[in-house]
Parts: sequence; C-alpha cells; structure tokens
Amino acid sequence: MTHEIQGFLEAVASERARRAADLQLSVRVDEVKRYQHERFSSTYRDLLEAPASSKAARFFLDELYGPADFSLRDAQFSRVAPKVAKFFPGEIGQIVLNLARLHALSERLDTEMGARTLQLPLTPPAYAVAWRAVGQASARTEQIKLVREVGLALAKQVRKPLIRASLRLMRVPAKAAGLDSLQAFLEAGFDAFRDLPRAAEFVLTISTREQVIATQLFSDSG
Repeated sequence: MTHEIQGFLEAVASERARRAADLQLSVRVDEVKRYQHERFSSTYRDLLEAPASSKAARFFLDELYGPADFSLRDAQFSRVAPKVAKFFPGEIGQIVLNLARLHALSERLDTEMGARTLQLPLTPPAYAVAWRAVGQASARTEQIKLVREVGLALAKQVRKPLIRASLRLMRVPAKAAGLDSLQAFLEAGFDAFRDLPRAAEFVLTISTREQVIATQLFSDSG
C-alpha cells in the first residue's frame, strides 16, 4: 500500500511539473478548476445552504473541488502517508490510498481538460466540448466511484470516538513536524462528516448527481 500511495503522489507531482513547464497549459488548467468550482457551487447550492449539510458540502467544495494551490498540503501528505498506511487501522489506510488515487486521477483529467480548452473564460458549451475531447468515460466513472467510497468510509470512521481523539492528539506533534496544513485538512474532513446527520445519503446524493452530469456531458451534441 505504501508504494501505491507514493506512486499516486508522484503522479500528482508529475502533472504539476507538466503545467509548470507550459504557462499556457497552466492558465487553462486553472480556468478548468475555477469553472468546476463554480459548477459545484451551483449544482449543490441546496446542500451548501442547508444547515445540516453546509459544513460537509463546503469541505467538498473548498478542499476537494477547489481551485486553490494544494501543493503544500500534498508535500506534507507525501511525507506522512507511508506512516499513516503503516500505523493506522486498515480502514484508514484504505481511505488514504483512495484519496491519493482520486487526487492523481483528478489532476490528470484536469490537465487533459486544460490541454483541450480552446476558449477562455470557459463557458458551459466550451467545457462540454473539452470534456468530450478528453473522453475516458471509464476514468470519469472511476473518479465518481472514488469520491463515493472515500465519503462513505469517512462517514463510517468519524463515528468511532477513538479515531477522532487520536487525531486531536496529533495536533502538537503534527505542527512540530511541519505537517500543520495536512492536520488542518484531516480535522476539517472529520469535523464536517461528524456533524452530518445522514452522511451516507449526502455522499450518495453527490455521486448520483455527478454521474448524471457526466452522462449528460458525454451525450451533449452541443
């Protein structure tokens, strides 16, 4: 598992290096991420505005779908991931692995979208054209599946008091080790799902809507 996690993180770094070497591509990928962030805000406005689900929806929007630069967090994740996979229970190790897999897949698809984006700023028709040019329907399905699996696994784990207590105890050593960005991300995720009354329903709502949107994008003739 450790080697798999490291492999996915290296794939993320490779995508970033590819963009850094091509300013035009970097600008286009940033635009893809901005567009997707706004689309998520619109698609899940009901979840973002509902008191019961707003924190979890905001976590998805800002930490998983956001256009922010996560290179610091990813660098910290790369340093600590092997230890997480080694010392935490198997369920947590699987969450870490799936998060790394999802991150690598999403970054690759975003790069491919950027490479096929011809119009800035992006409009819905232009985004759909780039989407179909990239294709890879099976990769899109896998992306949605990983979102669902990570979400459901988090929902299950946050119900275990020992896991949350252990995470709180990591604050001081995490800061001392220069892992404060990663620690904040983990705590935000656990807190968001801990306060969610129907977590499984929330996750399935997202995965279902994303699959419908993906299907529409592939079938849209523009």
